[in-house]
Amino acid sequence: MLTKRIIPCLDCDLQVPEGRVVKGVEFKEIKYAGNPVDLATRYYEEGADEIVILDITASYERRGTMVDVIKRLTENVFIPICVGGGIRKVEDYTKMLKAGADKCSTNTAAIKNPELLTEASKVVGSQAVVIGIDAKRRYVDNPSDAPDKNVIETDKGYCWFDCSIYGGREFTGIDAIDWAQKCQDLGAGEVLLTSMDGDGTKEGYDLELTKAINDAVDIPVIASGGVGEPKDILDAFTVSDASAALAASIFHFNEYPIAEVKHYLKENGVNVRL
Repeated sequence: MLTKRIIPCLDCDLQVPEGRVVKGVEFKEIKYAGNPVDLATRYYEEGADEIVILDITASYERRGTMVDVIKRLTENVFIPICVGGGIRKVEDYTKMLKAGADKCSTNTAAIKNPELLTEASKVVGSQAVVIGIDAKRRYVDNPSDAPDKNVIETDKGYCWFDCSIYGGREFTGIDAIDWAQKCQDLGAGEVLLTSMDGDGTKEGYDLELTKAINDAVDIPVIASGGVGEPKDILDAFTVSDASAALAASIFHFNEYPIAEVKHYLKENGVNVRL
C-alpha cells in the first residue's frame, strides 16, 4: 500500500529579497506567516513528506519565481519540493529543477497554452509536471441548467466546479473535472487541487470536489484548501481517497505539529511515513 503524503504549503510573496510566507482566506485577507527558508527547514525536520512553495502573485504580476529563494530553501531540505507561480514555459521548469526543485506546478499558463504540459513532460518527465487547479463551486438548481458541465450533487445542492487563473482573480468557465482529465492526457503527472471555497476557512476540504477529480483521473491528486484539524486530513484520505493532503495554517501557526497529525492518521488506519 502506498503511503499517504502530508504536504505543508508555503504561499509566498517573493517581492522581498528573502521572501515571506503569507496565508489568506478564500485567496484574500492575507497575513504574514514566516520566512520560507526557515519554515521549510522546520517542516523537513518535523517529518513532512514534501513541501509545496507557491509564489502566489507571480502569474498575476507576470513575474518569475525567484530562483535564489528556491536554492537557499533546498540547501537544508532533503524531501521533494514542488514550485509554482510564474511557470510559463519549459525553460521555467528546467530552471527550477536546476535550482533544486523536484516538480513544478502551473495553472494559468497551462490554461492559456495547454500544450505547455506536453512540451514540459517530454523534457522533464511527467512526474515533474503538476497541474494546479483552483476551483470554485457554481451552484445550479438542477443538472439541466448546465448541460455542458459535470454537475454533481453535494450536501448543499447541485454544482459544478469553475477553474480560476491569476491566483483566483479571474474565472474561466472551464469545468475542473474535464480540465483535470485533459491535463492528464496532455502529460501532467499530478493534480494540485485547491478548493477556493474552502481556502483558509478551516472548515475542511471540499470532499465532493476532491473525490470527483480523483475518480476522474489516474494520476495522484493532492487535496488542498480548508483543513482545520487532523480529522479533515483523515477525511481527505478515507472519503475522497486523495493521495496527499496539503495544509498551511495549522502548521504555520503551530496548531497541529506534523508528527501529531501523522500519529493520528496512523491510529485511524491510514498508512503514513513516521
